[in-house]
Amino acid sequence: MSEVPKITTYTGAAGGWGSVKSLLRQAKENGRPASVIRGLALQNKPDGFACVSCAWAKPAKPHPAEFCENGAKATFWELTPDRATPELFAKHTVEEMKGWDDYTLERTGRLTHPMRYDAATDRYVETSWEDAFRAIGRELKEIRAQDPKRTVFYASGRASLETSYMYALMARLYGNNNLPDSSNMCHESTSVGLAESIGQPVGSVRLSDFDQADAMFFFGQNPGSNSPRMLHQLQEAVQRGARIVTFNPLKERGLERFVNPQSPLQMTVEHATEISCQYHQVKAGGDIAAIVGMAKAVIEADDVDLAKGGSGVLDREFLAEHTQGAQAFIDYVRAQEWSELERESGLPRAAMTEAAGVYLTSKAVMGIYGMGLTQHKRGVETVQVLVNLLMLRGNLGRDGAGICPVRGHSNVQGQRTVGIAEKAHLVPLDRLAELYDFEPPREDGLSTVDACQGIIDGTVDAFIGLGGNFLRAVPEQRLMEEHWPKMRLTVQVATKLNRGHLFNGRVAYLLPCLGRTEIDRQATGPQTVSMEDSTSCFHGSRGFHEPASPHLLSEPRIVAELAKSCLEPNPKVPWDGWVANYATARDAIEATYPDLFKDFNARMHTPGGMEKPLPVRDRIWKTESGKAEFKLPGALSASFAEDGPDVLRLMTLRSNDQFNTTVYGYDDRFRGVDGTRMVLFLNRKEMARLGVREAEIVSLETVADDNVERRLDGLRVVPYDIPDGCTGAYYPEANGLIPLWQHAEKSKVPAAKSVPVRIVRSGTQAETA
Repeated sequence: MSEVPKITTYTGAAGGWGSVKSLLRQAKENGRPASVIRGLALQNKPDGFACVSCAWAKPAKPHPAEFCENGAKATFWELTPDRATPELFAKHTVEEMKGWDDYTLERTGRLTHPMRYDAATDRYVETSWEDAFRAIGRELKEIRAQDPKRTVFYASGRASLETSYMYALMARLYGNNNLPDSSNMCHESTSVGLAESIGQPVGSVRLSDFDQADAMFFFGQNPGSNSPRMLHQLQEAVQRGARIVTFNPLKERGLERFVNPQSPLQMTVEHATEISCQYHQVKAGGDIAAIVGMAKAVIEADDVDLAKGGSGVLDREFLAEHTQGAQAFIDYVRAQEWSELERESGLPRAAMTEAAGVYLTSKAVMGIYGMGLTQHKRGVETVQVLVNLLMLRGNLGRDGAGICPVRGHSNVQGQRTVGIAEKAHLVPLDRLAELYDFEPPREDGLSTVDACQGIIDGTVDAFIGLGGNFLRAVPEQRLMEEHWPKMRLTVQVATKLNRGHLFNGRVAYLLPCLGRTEIDRQATGPQTVSMEDSTSCFHGSRGFHEPASPHLLSEPRIVAELAKSCLEPNPKVPWDGWVANYATARDAIEATYPDLFKDFNARMHTPGGMEKPLPVRDRIWKTESGKAEFKLPGALSASFAEDGPDVLRLMTLRSNDQFNTTVYGYDDRFRGVDGTRMVLFLNRKEMARLGVREAEIVSLETVADDNVERRLDGLRVVPYDIPDGCTGAYYPEANGLIPLWQHAEKSKVPAAKSVPVRIVRSGTQAETA
């Protein structure tokens, strides 16, 4: 960070020389060895390794450089030459390191040895793997004897399918379904909403659909920073005549214009492709109203066409044969007043009607969205209303059409596929019982929100973290950090140090693992792992780089050793065999999920990926009714925002220089912020109304009636094009402002995109930087 941050206006496109310069700077500043840079040629290739950041699809015919700016940064970050050795921990107490920022903590480099937290000296000290597993196993056994439900098995979205399958089985053999994961914090609203509406918990779009779509409607998603490789598909679609309409509170550069860094011509003349033909800055939490407004314009157009003697613009054959509840939704839409839709969406009627015009003149339409839809009080309903809009004209089970949730972490969807789920009905428990001769727990386990509440309440005694930065990613950070050390046992499996590792239970271990980019050598030789992308395709991944330390273990090995340390021997569960040859773990996955993983080992390196069956593509609806079901929203606003002239809707945002909680630097190029992350985005009209000045240092307080103080100090006011009544600040810094109870109904996804807050000034003489 800089003591004098630089705030400018960035006029360039996404991609282009800005992306190239950012990568070169990252490589130079962090001393990336040439072998790492050469290894980028293997990233997201059928015979290479899967990116460790986002889950975007991997094409059968990849580009020469099938990596994006952030994907390359993720590889650089994992293969840093810096090392967090036992000597580092000997020099610094944990309390001292709590004063370091996120970037500095991870910049210490790769963890090299298993470490044990010593409370007497407030330091991590080196230990052996044998001692670590023995001590962890002893604690887990004692907790299990009292109540196995008091242990949580958390998984971030990066662990492979093989690791995830073993980890989920370990938890169930231990005696619970406490398997929260990062999906609970982002796309659980998708899993719940789509399952109810169309009978499958994932999207229906394949990468090939981008070549056939006539129109794409984006909601609450930022491909420029979160899934930049997707910009190739968007650019190609626009160049062949497809139209893209975007609904986002902020104008995200990747959805405005893009220069392909792999095109010499585009780079030479710096000619950008205009991505969105319409860009509508919907109010935070106003997407239901905007989508219903589009539906209302469609239904009005249908009325007009019928009145003229036409057959209407709705796909009545599809609605009659394949859906249930269409008329109820149509009646609901008719009953909504345009004035109310305008108020709740923050958009004029003309904007919603204009967007509907593109929808009406397109045969194949895709609905694409991110956490801007899911992280609200009514996130589940928002997803379902978008499905309703698509169904009005039969845009499911048609080439070039469908619903497309864009996942974040590189295997977060795949983890769910192979059993990382707190909901018992999502897992083939009878099949597990048959294969492994035990009685799996049948009651639902703890979601992420439930686990946090259990830690605060003292009903959780142990937390096992398979990757991730749990304490930094969750809401209610102050209370979580306060109560975390009260747990009996905390274990973190990680590649690098992060803030979550600085809060420890009474017994605590930090276990370093191999990264996906590294060669994983086991008894039968170098191993391959697998993961699932956002379009439900499975891919193999082979590491290419020597491990950061000879003391690292692979994630499957760590999971197997943890399982053996705390569980009774089970002759049906070959932990050591799975570790010796990951192909045998894939055989176990196939045996458990035969319909999804037929011939898994033979097909896992299929160019473009091994496709998981998606019934919706064949218009098969695995719902209770056997049809796709229209769902009605409970309200037009998806927000928790309170009324009041001084109350704003806060959206937590990610910068161009981060992926999830990992901060690669302090340059948010697209938003013109360099040298800081402590900013508050606010439009000039709202600044004048609230009496705050540009560069003024202010605080934010959450507006809630639960008598819990939630405050974030030191935010610099930055004028920005953002809707009235809304403000933005960076994630994860602003997570502490989110009450744990402010989550999506049904899915419990934290409502991070419309937190009710008010600005608090320093005093009568406001502080200005």
